[in-house]
Amino acid sequence: MTTSPASRVSARLSAIAPSATLVVDAKAKALKAAGRPVVGFGAGEPDFPTPDYIVEAAVAAVKDPANHKYTPAKGLPVLREAIAAKTLRDSGYEVNPDNVLVTNGGKQAVFQAFAALIDPGDEVLLPTPYWTTYPEAIALAGGTTVRVFAGAEANYKVTVEQLEEARTERTKALLFCSPSNPTGSVYTPEETRAIGQWALEHGVWVITDEIYEHLTYDDAEFTPIVKMVPELAEQTVVLNGVAKTYAMTGWRVGWMIGPTDVIKAATNFQSHLTSNVCNVSQRAALCAVSGNLDAVYSMREAFDRRRKTMVSMLREIDGLIVPTPHGAFYCYPSMEPMLGKTLRGTTIDSSATLASLILDEVEVAVVPGEAFGPSGFLRLSYSLGDDDLVEGITRVQNLLAEVK
Repeated sequence: MTTSPASRVSARLSAIAPSATLVVDAKAKALKAAGRPVVGFGAGEPDFPTPDYIVEAAVAAVKDPANHKYTPAKGLPVLREAIAAKTLRDSGYEVNPDNVLVTNGGKQAVFQAFAALIDPGDEVLLPTPYWTTYPEAIALAGGTTVRVFAGAEANYKVTVEQLEEARTERTKALLFCSPSNPTGSVYTPEETRAIGQWALEHGVWVITDEIYEHLTYDDAEFTPIVKMVPELAEQTVVLNGVAKTYAMTGWRVGWMIGPTDVIKAATNFQSHLTSNVCNVSQRAALCAVSGNLDAVYSMREAFDRRRKTMVSMLREIDGLIVPTPHGAFYCYPSMEPMLGKTLRGTTIDSSATLASLILDEVEVAVVPGEAFGPSGFLRLSYSLGDDDLVEGITRVQNLLAEVK
């Protein structure tokens, strides 16, 4: 007797969709490896190398035998202390190092936050568009995702009124991400305070993803929700890491900050799941968070220049609605006016169809809105070289000029 394919893998893992952003990036890289002149706007990572002084700290760490052994699952004490100090410096409130858990990248922090808080039947309010991993992490924890959608006309920012309308007696948590992946939206201090006060009033946990805290532009400012509503600290889990700020996506160091009981539960989980984060990476992260932000500001200046170029060029395309992104390194235009039209003999019935056409016809990789919620949108990252950015958007402009 043979086992049917459907029963070979658990229903829990069979239900997980692959990361759409990584799928697009992998396809673009495969085409490049095959010699195709692909321009990729899919990757959510800086194109800069990790700053030299951080790399040098890692080289020194490799040579220290202490880093060849297991260390506490919670993270190197000196790194947790540095993260607490960095939080005071950058976010303006004090954190006990005992309430910091160092994780294998920001994604592990996301999964462990939901695992620590969510039980089967609990609902999580998820402002939409959202980062593709959030609903998968919620589902693995047994929770139910409740989408709260805000479109281009609202600059993709939800309101307290929308959250209240979506809240039920089963609502356990709200995921808050500002600056936002995928939209680049940044909530104002007033908007952040209002959402924090609403969560406090109704006993709703907040899981706040602050990985893009240093990437804001124009007059936008990163606003930590705990700073705006200090009383919320006992029902908030803060997620962060070194990946985006310091161009360290491959080093895999993130962290969680939260109440004692939540961090203890997540630490116990991590002790069985992965144990400690790579010690060399932790030493590199220690150097990063302890140092000044000069290198970060230099990268941000380049991102800002590319942002302005991308927005300007995309707005020249008929059929795209392009809100100005004020954070992260993404542009999230709406292509809804193109729905139902044709392009080189194909009806544009979704953003997935349009993204496929763009890749197949002019070898430019973008991520369709279906990866982040409703169809009708495209995500383009401007974390690539200036020349490649102009070349890629020019190809898109020329192709979409043929939409009828």
